[in-house]
Amino acid sequence: MGLFGRKNDTATVTAPAQDASVTVSPELAALTGDYTIDPAHSTLGFVARHAMVTNVKGSFLDVSGTLHLDGSDPSRSTASLDVRMDSIDTGNADRDGHLKSADFFKTEEFPEMTFRSTEVRALGGDDYRVTGDLTILGTTKPLSIDLEFNGSATDPFGNERVGFEGKAELQRSEWGLTWNAALETGGVLVSDKIKLNFDISAIRA
Repeated sequence: MGLFGRKNDTATVTAPAQDASVTVSPELAALTGDYTIDPAHSTLGFVARHAMVTNVKGSFLDVSGTLHLDGSDPSRSTASLDVRMDSIDTGNADRDGHLKSADFFKTEEFPEMTFRSTEVRALGGDDYRVTGDLTILGTTKPLSIDLEFNGSATDPFGNERVGFEGKAELQRSEWGLTWNAALETGGVLVSDKIKLNFDISAIRA
């Protein structure tokens, strides 16, 4: 099956979502419910181009949020994500300090980045697109995240889990993140385009 379960050979029904050609398994209903993101097994990573020649990777270590999954109609699912900006980690303390400063995230003034979904669209198979409002530095703009459903399982402690991985791209200047430095050879020190990577494990509430 799709986002809320794996494909199988059982009969399928058409989901009452935006795309009538997308089918879902009847077993999807079993996964309908509310879930809490497990921060110990979830990662929000990012990639930025540095000096036009290499990539710098990092992540946010303090991520929380909730999901509501609707197995019979994925378009009614929702997602909420909260990120503590001072949890940024690029593996370099000086760089992390610069990113927390007034040049970038101003973490003392704007301690959180948030995402609130406004639409979930089934793309077919295990693929979905979640669109929502991303707020950084007090500026809110739309962002679309392409997600793949990785399945569901009950862990050894009895927790019912669902997993997703996804990606998105944004232009940081649209959220007021405009600091940069010119290079003698042309170009700038930090790319405007930022790639986001999501690995999410969520537990049924």
